[in-house]
Amino acid sequence: MARSTILRAAACLALLGVGAAPAQEPMLRGSQVTEAALVDALIIAEPEPAASRNMRGFKPALRPLGAKPAGPGKASLLITFATNSAELTADAKLALDTVARALQGDKLAAFGFRVEGHADPRGGADQNMDLSRLRAEAVVAYLVNERGVLPQRLAAVGKGATELADPQRPDAPENRRVTIVTNRN
Repeated sequence: MARSTILRAAACLALLGVGAAPAQEPMLRGSQVTEAALVDALIIAEPEPAASRNMRGFKPALRPLGAKPAGPGKASLLITFATNSAELTADAKLALDTVARALQGDKLAAFGFRVEGHADPRGGADQNMDLSRLRAEAVVAYLVNERGVLPQRLAAVGKGATELADPQRPDAPENRRVTIVTNRN
């Protein structure tokens, strides 16, 4: 199947809400973009302890109350872009300054990150894929060139319109966003 056909199908599924961003994924906006919120969303929790054996067989070990479950850290940031643009706004740069401080802090120093750019579905699938990649690259370039984040810790990925944050409103600004996903280095 041709790549453009696959991308168009993915965009159609996104319009129907298939592949939409999970409800539990934090969407940080404006004043919510703090170092503490980013660290909390992006830190990878250690796996739950394995079951321990007691006299009656296996007793599952419990995760401490309020502890984050194991799995990749992920945060959607409402770093929005104008329609058909990958240019960072002044507000986006302020939020990215906070992101840079969080990424350079001790708690996230051991991790690499995938910066995922997203687009709304108003353009063609190929155009949206390219635009979302350019948005991710703009964020990575700012974090590296302006804020000194090591480039080997960041990878830019375009997601096109395949993971709408608000599938009920395809042209919503939340759909033109950046998501940061934690990787183990």
